Amino acid sequence: MPFRLATKIVTIGAIVIVLQIALSMIWSQIRERQHAQESVADNIAASAAGEQTLIGPLLLIEYREEVREVQTDVLTGRHKEHTRIVEGSRVIAPQTVQLTGQAQVEKRQRGIYHANLYRSQWQVQGRIGVPELAQALVAQHPQPSRLLGARAFLVLGVSDQRGIGNNPQVHIGERSATFQAGSRDVLPSPAIHADLGDIDLSQAHDWPFRLELDLMGSQRLAIAPTAQFTQVQMRSNWPHPSFQGRFLPDTREVSAEGYSASWSVSHLARNYQRALHAASGAHAERESLQITFFDPVNIYAQAVRAVKYGLLFIALTFAAFFLIETTRRLPIHPMQYLLAGAALAIFFLLLISLSEHLPFWLSYLAAALACVTLLSLYLGAALRNRWHGAAFGAGIAALYGILYAILLSEDNALLMGSLLLFAALAALMLGTRHIDWYALVGPMQPLRRGARPTHTKGEAETAPHAAEVDASPGAEAGAEKPQV
Repeated sequence: MPFRLATKIVTIGAIVIVLQIALSMIWSQIRERQHAQESVADNIAASAAGEQTLIGPLLLIEYREEVREVQTDVLTGRHKEHTRIVEGSRVIAPQTVQLTGQAQVEKRQRGIYHANLYRSQWQVQGRIGVPELAQALVAQHPQPSRLLGARAFLVLGVSDQRGIGNNPQVHIGERSATFQAGSRDVLPSPAIHADLGDIDLSQAHDWPFRLELDLMGSQRLAIAPTAQFTQVQMRSNWPHPSFQGRFLPDTREVSAEGYSASWSVSHLARNYQRALHAASGAHAERESLQITFFDPVNIYAQAVRAVKYGLLFIALTFAAFFLIETTRRLPIHPMQYLLAGAALAIFFLLLISLSEHLPFWLSYLAAALACVTLLSLYLGAALRNRWHGAAFGAGIAALYGILYAILLSEDNALLMGSLLLFAALAALMLGTRHIDWYALVGPMQPLRRGARPTHTKGEAETAPHAAEVDASPGAEAGAEKPQV
């Protein structure tokens, strides 16, 4: 019996290892499908528009100066005067910028995979103050110089210009201009600019401006504040926003119909140079406010999390099997262990395959019902008692219910998983606290000839004296005494 018990434990351990390999293969399949989903999302973004980052607007002033220089000929000592043209530029940040936008999210399908795209309409308005720069520009040269002319441009950074859905025009002061592609070396990332024409730098200017921009993108929208004071107001029909970046919203309202949020950023709170590079580098390093159109039902991420509990399900089920087998003397064949474990493992494969076509909750319910029904019927026949099978099915259904609650509550997943492990261990310990594990190895082996038997206290007190047999030669059970 001890040999059989040890063999059974080793066999169950080997079955658990085999099922763990099966779970690893299912996990690999889920990860492969997840990578395919991400690849499709990238392909849709490559065909439509990717993540968008708005920078600015900024006022660029390009100027030309004539500088007179006097050079002395070393051989003759004569002075020669000549002129050269110097080109330069100045970038001026607006005093105030207010961006008001609305975004609608739509899904694009490609086979069974999809990606979220958003279409947004923005109204950008603000005020730009241009100081009198003529004297300052002339004074920066040690030689005599004069300003020949200057031209102004309004530059707006758009990281993926394929998403621009209109022909934007800017109205600034009494001027109007249409945007063209190019950043004119103001920004290191893609941008558009509008030529505002000549500007007189001998006097100061105070220009209000406004423009409208239709912008399409995918997954994320970022806005880099470059003005002295920036205000952003945004509304969307997407009920699952994720506010990220360097600046969180001052106010936000999120409901099932969508969300609304507003930001206010002062120049004292932002780094101007980093804001100009907001479209490059990692997202965590960008000097911008960011809105991610987060998809809360990521079926692949939830399925990966669910598979992590697969081994726990198998271990709890096998522990219950072994407990019934040892306490109730109901033999369960290793093949029955293997088939029951396979049914538990295939649940996760059913879950991911169904969730690609149905809502996740419905897929989870269908997969759980299928596996619970199968295990209840099979175990009822294996244990020769349909009520035992129904009890096992109810327990497994409870495990599936707890797992679903863990998947929904990502923030409390560790706490709920720890409580589940503790409850399982407590139930196992309390259910086996009266079991004599030494008795499970069966009756004691018969003593060899000449060995002293071991009695308990009660056996010693009740043992009759006749138990001391005559060990003299010829003394045998049932032998007659010789007559005198």
